[in-house]
Amino acid sequence: MTSGLWELVLKGIWTTVQLLVFSSLLAAAAAFVAGVARTHRLWIVRFLAGLYTEVFRGTSALVMIFWVFFVLPIAFGWQLVPMWAGTLALGLTYGAYGSEIVRGALKAVDPAQQEGGIALSFTPWQRMRLIMLPQAVPEMIPPFSNLLIELLKGTALVSVMGMGDLAFSGNLVRLALQESAEIYSYLLVIYFVIAFLLTRVMRGLEKKLKAGVGKKPERKVVAEAAPVGTGVGVAGGGS
Repeated sequence: MTSGLWELVLKGIWTTVQLLVFSSLLAAAAAFVAGVARTHRLWIVRFLAGLYTEVFRGTSALVMIFWVFFVLPIAFGWQLVPMWAGTLALGLTYGAYGSEIVRGALKAVDPAQQEGGIALSFTPWQRMRLIMLPQAVPEMIPPFSNLLIELLKGTALVSVMGMGDLAFSGNLVRLALQESAEIYSYLLVIYFVIAFLLTRVMRGLEKKLKAGVGKKPERKVVAEAAPVGTGVGVAGGGS
């Protein structure tokens, strides 16, 4: 490829990375808010959080992108640029999946931990912040890592809006060169490299968080007392 076409691909990579960062931040915020709300003691809070989760999990991310970009301006007069339309649609969609991860991790914490917080007269927010989340968050990292990879692959959907992400830029290069196999092979490799780097970062984060929750106790060597009558360790053991 010429330098101009490579520049187009690099711009597509940068756009994809930006979209991934923005939408993952929105997805994480939505996941934690909805996931914590689904464990709330008030039924109305649980209902609203569950409604959000079911609506966005049960609809197509592609159709949601179309709706945000094309229907939202007609219905409410809010015209979003492609970057923010993609961020909103992908962030809320994948945040709904993430909310189930948060809810499941919170439910997996030993109930005795929460009872201990109640015994210490902690408020619900203190119990959540000081007891529940520090234990639940490390367990969320592996499924969140998978969800982040899915979000990376989902960013290709924004190309339907004409947004110059990696998939859209790659298609333009393919049309210019008429070489589908080579261009799409490059795209596969680029997506794989980004996903591999994300996986490494998430694994490092998981190790760091789990180390902060609790460290493996040091191994201590305790000398065992010799049985009575064996004569072991007795000075001047002669008869």
